[in-house]
Amino acid sequence: MPDDPDVQKRILRAELRERRQNMPAHEREHATEGFTARLQELVGMTEAESLSCYLSMPTEPDTRPFVNWAEARGIRVLFPITREDGLLDWTVGEEQTESIGVHGVPHAHGELLGPMAINDVDLIVVPAAAIDATGMRLGWGRGYFDKTLGSMGKCPPVYAVVFDSEFVEHVPRERHDQPVNGVVTPTRIVAF
Repeated sequence: MPDDPDVQKRILRAELRERRQNMPAHEREHATEGFTARLQELVGMTEAESLSCYLSMPTEPDTRPFVNWAEARGIRVLFPITREDGLLDWTVGEEQTESIGVHGVPHAHGELLGPMAINDVDLIVVPAAAIDATGMRLGWGRGYFDKTLGSMGKCPPVYAVVFDSEFVEHVPRERHDQPVNGVVTPTRIVAF
């Protein structure tokens, strides 16, 4: 493995992306049930009345059943909207519709609340390619969540969602990378 963390990240991301794309549909469906149950447990553990959560792409852990559950219980859910400048706007997705935005990322439709809206949530649920045992998160290389988390003065608990095999011993780290407080897999919740 090369010494350069950036090259290490690219190699690991390519391997993880391929593994996700080749996951059988029945495994993905079973994992979705587990993610939904674990995320519901996490809301109970944190007593979150508001949260932010990403809308998953087809190969990512499916967050939609969890989001539907949260909204049905009156939990305010903010969704990220990627911007060309590398920052995230937020919306509550009042229209219950979505489209594909910058870099092919799904976006909810609703009033744009701006980058500071994230400061008002009780829990942040973020995507990841992998998480290691120290809480270091390997994202997909755009830096949106690292910038957001790094700019927050008072950050609520941040949990990344990954498949069980993506909770690993070590991920490469660079100066700008932000750790998370915990990880949610289909089978467990681990707090760091």
